[in-house]
Amino acid sequence: MNATGTSGRPAESVWDYPRPPRLEADSRHVIVDFAGVRIADTRRSVRMLETSHPPVFYVPPQDTHQELLRESGTQTWCEWKGAATYWDLRIDGMTGVPDVAWSYEGPSPGFAAIAGFLAFYPSRVDHCRVGDEEVVAQPGDFYGGWITSEINGPFKGPPGTRGW
Repeated sequence: MNATGTSGRPAESVWDYPRPPRLEADSRHVIVDFAGVRIADTRRSVRMLETSHPPVFYVPPQDTHQELLRESGTQTWCEWKGAATYWDLRIDGMTGVPDVAWSYEGPSPGFAAIAGFLAFYPSRVDHCRVGDEEVVAQPGDFYGGWITSEINGPFKGPPGTRGW
């Protein structure tokens, strides 16, 4: 296990993250790009930290190009956060990416800090960055975690790990 990641921050093991998850404000520069368009750009994200998962970065709606997002009709349920709403990315009137992001419009008590914030799947866009580091998508494409050099696994997500 590394003592620090390339960002200079102390290394974190996802197995030290709590259950239920914890929210943590993060002021690092977070960007999301697709097809040469900056979809999100913030220094006011909130990280969701949950046992066995890489962090998920939630971006304030005012720091996203919401005019490019359309509610997709997909919904899921989280035992901790409640009902999730999913969003399609549309560029130039065409759907660029279905279910590119999700949000909790009316989250469960304890998660009000992310109401309306958007979490993007790094595997469904061209680039996600935290600071100067390109994010690696969490395996399996269900949980949407953002892997950076400071995060250590093993991570939930690949085949055979969904029931962990």
